[in-house]
Amino acid sequence: MKNIIVIGGGGQLGQCLQEVVKIPSKLFKYIFLSEQELNITNAGQVKDVFEQYKPAYCINCAAYTAVDQAEEDVELAHEINELSIQRIAEACRVHQTVLIHISTDFVFDGKTGVPLREDGATGPINVYGLSKLKGEQVLSATLNQYFILRTSWLYSEKANNFCKTMLKLAQIKDHLQVISDQVGTPTYAIDLAKAIVHIIHSGSQVYGVYHYSNEGVASWYDFAKAIFEFAEIDITVTPVNSDVFVTKATRPHYSVLDKTKFKKTFGLAIPYWRDSLNQCINNL
Repeated sequence: MKNIIVIGGGGQLGQCLQEVVKIPSKLFKYIFLSEQELNITNAGQVKDVFEQYKPAYCINCAAYTAVDQAEEDVELAHEINELSIQRIAEACRVHQTVLIHISTDFVFDGKTGVPLREDGATGPINVYGLSKLKGEQVLSATLNQYFILRTSWLYSEKANNFCKTMLKLAQIKDHLQVISDQVGTPTYAIDLAKAIVHIIHSGSQVYGVYHYSNEGVASWYDFAKAIFEFAEIDITVTPVNSDVFVTKATRPHYSVLDKTKFKKTFGLAIPYWRDSLNQCINNL
């Protein structure tokens, strides 16, 4: 049986992966490592974990994701999202481990207005996006056997996310303002987890960068309206432009990902965002 280590196993996607693989496999043993069990900024710990498990695959869900805070924590964001990725990639190279690394739509500037392809020009407009792009670059320069999965707007029943925040706010407010001039695709983290497991079980060696989000297009306003619709919550939601909310980090206005390459390579149907959201709300 081959080992698969999941770094960041206690985060939202890590918890969703635990949910997806809870029925034991005869081929793979999944080892979920929390931040306490593996701090990726610690080179010695990274080395020791790879020596211990000699994994066939490493799924890296660990990242610095506080987008606004990153504008001040520049060094830490790059330490976690760039330098630590190089450490992981080097350990993967030594042990001939295939790395599946999660990246983001924030590597783009959001100015194109057409679905973003893997070979499209990147141009991060905040520290978080730049640190994630640098992580992709050091990974691809260090390792040949890797899948980089860029995704967007992750939510689920686990951890903190936009969907759960909206449901909490609806308990204390009867009116919300939600941004309508930022467009992308909400992505159910369970669907992403299933896609990752599908890649592993496919045994594919078509390595490289892939885009994965749910199908369809939405603004944050559309997303919020759908959450309240499916949860049957009566609340007034007003669309506003992003300049109404002053944030430290600038966000892309358009980050719809083109999934053509992923679908062609792995032959996996991708659910429509509203269908997945309805499923998530029913579970909550």
